[in-house]
Amino acid sequence: MNKKAGVFIDVNATGYTPSTYTPEQLVKDILINGGSTCSTPNVSNVSITPNQPVTSTDRFWGYFHKGTTNFPFKDGIVLTTGRAREAGNVASSASYSIPGSGIDDPDLLAAVPNPNPNDHYNDNVMLEFDFVPNSNQVKFNYIFASEEYTGSFPCQYSDAFALLIKPVAGGPYVNVAVLPNNAGPVAMTNIHPLITGGLGCPAINEQYFAGYNSSPNIVTNYDGRTVPLTAVADVTPGVAYHFKMVLSDYRDHSYDSAVFIEGGSFDIGIKIVDGNGVPLPSEVKMCDNTPQTLVAQVAAIPGMTYQWYLNGVPINGATSGTYVATAPGVYQVKVSVPGNNCPGEATITVIGGTTPTVKDATLKLCSTPTQSTFNLNDAKPLISTTPGAVFRFYTTQADAQAQNNNNITNVTNYNGTDGQILYVLVSNGAFCSKIATLTLRKEETPVAVLNATKLKICVGESVVLTASGGVTYEWLNNSTTNPVRTVSPTQTTTYTVYAIGAQGCKSLKPATVTVEVVPAIVSNLKGGHICEGDKILLDAGAGPGYTYEWSTGETTQAITVGTPGVYTVKISNGVCSDIFKTQVIKAVIPEITKVDYNDNGTMIITASNPSNGILEYSIDNGVTWQSSNVFGNVPKNKLISIRVRVKYTSCVGFLEFFTFVMKNVITPNGDNINDIIDFRGISDYKDFSGIIYDRYGKEVFKAEKIRPYWDGYFQGKKLPTSSYWYQVTFEDPASKQLTVKTGWILLKNME
Repeated sequence: MNKKAGVFIDVNATGYTPSTYTPEQLVKDILINGGSTCSTPNVSNVSITPNQPVTSTDRFWGYFHKGTTNFPFKDGIVLTTGRAREAGNVASSASYSIPGSGIDDPDLLAAVPNPNPNDHYNDNVMLEFDFVPNSNQVKFNYIFASEEYTGSFPCQYSDAFALLIKPVAGGPYVNVAVLPNNAGPVAMTNIHPLITGGLGCPAINEQYFAGYNSSPNIVTNYDGRTVPLTAVADVTPGVAYHFKMVLSDYRDHSYDSAVFIEGGSFDIGIKIVDGNGVPLPSEVKMCDNTPQTLVAQVAAIPGMTYQWYLNGVPINGATSGTYVATAPGVYQVKVSVPGNNCPGEATITVIGGTTPTVKDATLKLCSTPTQSTFNLNDAKPLISTTPGAVFRFYTTQADAQAQNNNNITNVTNYNGTDGQILYVLVSNGAFCSKIATLTLRKEETPVAVLNATKLKICVGESVVLTASGGVTYEWLNNSTTNPVRTVSPTQTTTYTVYAIGAQGCKSLKPATVTVEVVPAIVSNLKGGHICEGDKILLDAGAGPGYTYEWSTGETTQAITVGTPGVYTVKISNGVCSDIFKTQVIKAVIPEITKVDYNDNGTMIITASNPSNGILEYSIDNGVTWQSSNVFGNVPKNKLISIRVRVKYTSCVGFLEFFTFVMKNVITPNGDNINDIIDFRGISDYKDFSGIIYDRYGKEVFKAEKIRPYWDGYFQGKKLPTSSYWYQVTFEDPASKQLTVKTGWILLKNME
C-alpha cells in the first residue's frame, strides 16, 4: 500500500450495513440486487477464497462505498490480494501483504497465460457462485487497480484479473473479463501508459488506463487504476452456470492489486430486446415517434405476469411480454414470478427526436472566370427549412447512410461537375436524420453579344437586331426570347438583351446597341408665280448636314429661276434623302372687274385671277398693298388709283376709279361750299349722261364736256329753291356695265 490516508472511498467501514455482509449476502444483495431486499432464488453455492470470516479485519474481500468521492461506482464488492480495508480510507500499517490462497490457479493460467515459467501468480483471491439466468446475456461493471502502477513495474509485473464462466453441467471456462475489441486480458502488463527509463516499455491499451494516484480522480489507496470496464457473457436462459472471479499478484507478494465490482451491475435477469430478439442498449433513439417494439426477454415460468411502465406510471393494458412504444420516455417492465415477492425488472430509456423535413434539390452554378466552384451552403434552404437542421454532404450514398467522416469538408468551395449527385445527410443535430439528393447543375455564364444591320436609320426604316451568346434571350421591355428582332424605332433607342444559357444561366451584363433615328429631312421649298421677265428665289431650307441636288443641276440651298415650270431638289444628310418638288407658274395680269363703293366710304374690289396666284390690292397707286380687297374710309368724289397684282410678281392690273356720290343739297351762294353739282369725275366715262329735272319733269340741266357741272341756273337764271330730280348714266369702268343713278336734289337759292 502507499500508506496514505485521506479523501478516499470507504472499504469495510463502519456505518455501512453491507460492511458486515457475508459473501453470499454481498453477491445476492449488493452485486445482483443493488442493495434491495428481494430474494434471488436463482443464485446459490456462493464461496470465497481464502475463506476468511466477516469479522476478520484482514480479509481480502468486502464492501466498498464511494462516500464523498467522485469514484465512478456508488458501491459494490472489492476483491484484493491484500487487506481489503487498506484499499480505501484506512492507511496501511505495513509494506507487505498477507499471502492469499496459493499460487498459479490453473483456471487463471488458462485465461491469462504466465509470461515467464520461472514466475508465479500469487495471493489468489476467488469469489464463486452458481446462477440460473433468465436472459441470454449477463454482465457486470468493474475497475482494476494496482500498487504495481509505479516505476517500471507495469512492464514486468503482470497482476491479473479473470472472470470465468461455464455451465454447471460441464464445459470449459470462458474468460469474459477481456478488453473491448479483443484487446486481451485485464492484466498489468496489458494496460498501461508509456513507461520511460532504462526498464521502460511502450504504452499498451493506454485508452483503458484512468491515471495515477497523483491524479484527482483515483481516490483509492492504489497507485493507478483502469477506466470502468464491462464483462459480458452470452448465456442460455434457464441453464445453470458456475461463476468464478480470480484476482492474483504476479512474481511478488509485496505489492497488491484489487478489483472493484459495481453493485447492481451484475445483471442475470430480464433483458429488453427488439422484435427480432436483438438486445437493446440502455438507451434507444426514436425519431418522429416511429414505433419501437420492446420485448421482455426472460425464461418463462408458469404464472409469470408482466406490467409495463412509462416514466414510472403503469401503462393501462400493457401486461404482455411485448410493448410497442410510440413516444419517448423511460420504459420499465416488471415481471412477477409466483413465490417471489420482488418482481424482476428491466428499464430502457427511449430518447425522442424529430427528423428535419427534407426534399431533394438542385443547386445551379453559373460559373465565371472568378467563380467556378459551388458553395454548398446555398443548397441548405432548398433542402430543408427546419430550424436547427444540421447538414453533411457526401459524394456516395453509402457514406451518407453510414454517417461516417467521409463527408465533404470544403462546402463553400466545392469543385463539383454538371449533373453530379451529392447525398445530403440532414439531421436535427442529434440522431434523427434523413438523406436527400442534391443534383449539381453547372453552366458557364454566357456572354451576350448584340449586332444591328444599321446603327443609323431614317424615320420609317427598320433594323434587324441579332443577339448571340446564349440559347434563349431576355430582351428589355419585350417578351420575345428569340435572338432576332426587327425594329422600327421612331426615335433614337437603345436596345438591351441578356443571353440565357441552356440551364438558365443569365449573362452578368447585357449587350446593348443604340439605333440612332436621324431626324426627318424637312424643307420649306415653295414655288410661286412670275411675270414675263421676273425671277423667283427657290429656297430648299437648311438642316444638319444637308446637301442639295436640284433638277437644274445646281447644288446650293437656294436657286433663282425665271422660267415657269416644275423644279425638284434632292436633299441628303448622309443617312437619309428625300425629294421635294415645287412649281413656278407664269402669272397673268389680273383684271379689275368690279368696284363697289358706297356712301359710307367702303370700297370692295373684285378682280380676275387667271393664274390663281395670291392677289394683293392697293388704292394709293401701289404705294401700300393689302391682301384684303375691302377698303374703308375711302373719300367720296375722288379719283382713286386702284392697283391689283399677283403677289411677289410684277403682274399688276390697274384702274382709275372716281368715287362718285351725288349730292342732294346745293346752295350756290359763292362760298365754295355746295355751290355746284360736279360731274367732272365721271363725265369722261363711256356713255355718260347727266340730266336734272324739275318737279314737273322739265329738263333744267344736261351735262356737257364744256359744262360738266350744275350751279342752279337754267338759261342764265337762278332757279327757285325747290326739289329737283336727277338721272346719271355711264358705263362702269371696272364692270363695263351701264350704271344708272337717280334721286332728288334740294336747291336752295338765295333771292
